[in-house]
Amino acid sequence: MSARATKLEAHATIGVISDTHGLLRPSAIQALQGSDLIIHAGDVGRAQILDSLRALAPVVAVRGNVDHGGWADSLAISEVISLGAHDIYMRHILADIEFDPKAAGFAAVIYGHSHKPDIAEKNGVIYFNPGSAGPRRFALPITVGRLRVVAGRLDPQLIPIEA
Repeated sequence: MSARATKLEAHATIGVISDTHGLLRPSAIQALQGSDLIIHAGDVGRAQILDSLRALAPVVAVRGNVDHGGWADSLAISEVISLGAHDIYMRHILADIEFDPKAAGFAAVIYGHSHKPDIAEKNGVIYFNPGSAGPRRFALPITVGRLRVVAGRLDPQLIPIEA
């Protein structure tokens, strides 16, 4: 597991976005306002998406399977975010994680790729896919997410946004 680490205080708010595929909707920008950090779980699509997000807050992004070329070379395959005492692992494709997140001490895994928003807990680890904020695929909703610590626990939320 090679990842860079970013540390935040427990009171911080993380905006979570994925699968923009080159499209950053005004409703996504509005939903991410007030974030202390924005994380992009891959399939960014083009560098300008990250530049626009950086106008709102610092950004940590991982490379998705559609992110190619010079601008994407600087994106890591995985990242680690610490929100207070909670370590969070980021990777675009969940199936590509080759270790047990629980055994590695992660409280959560944030991923994208499927375009399906989901929050699930397995073996004490939260698995959070913010869904797709980019072009609509099939009948799936357009969503982003938010992650905070509430009463000492990670509190992931899905935010539907207008198409």
